[in-house]
Amino acid sequence: MVAEIASNRRAFHNYQILEKIEAGIELQGTEVKSIRAGFANLNNAFARVENNEAYLYDADIQPYARASHTQHEPKRRRKLLLHRSEITKLFSASAVQGQTLVALRLYWKNRRVKVEIGVGRGKSTIDKRHDLKEKAVKRETDRALSAFNRRHS
Repeated sequence: MVAEIASNRRAFHNYQILEKIEAGIELQGTEVKSIRAGFANLNNAFARVENNEAYLYDADIQPYARASHTQHEPKRRRKLLLHRSEITKLFSASAVQGQTLVALRLYWKNRRVKVEIGVGRGKSTIDKRHDLKEKAVKRETDRALSAFNRRHS
């Protein structure tokens, strides 16, 4: 069972996603409580490979209001749980000029929090405009089709 917690819609607008990898994420107890309450944000979140370990940066998980004396930092660096081969694949992908590792979405899978990391290449403004144009054309054709089907049903 997969239930989405948060998604980074801006990543799909700013980057062309070449590959997606699912990773576990190392969290503290108050972070899990805060995620259950819905206080997670992935805007501007990215991953980086350092010393043969992958980390997630800028993922904003707000402090849990009813926590006791211990509390977590909202934008702390969080370790990603990946196999060695996946880490080397991500490292080689991020070493290519113009590619970066972007956090796409955060979701529950079998009572565990997972994060989907995408290898992205930055889009130019021309590409962004082209995508918006395609989306508008698709929307118009869908409207025309549904209107036609309503009239002829």
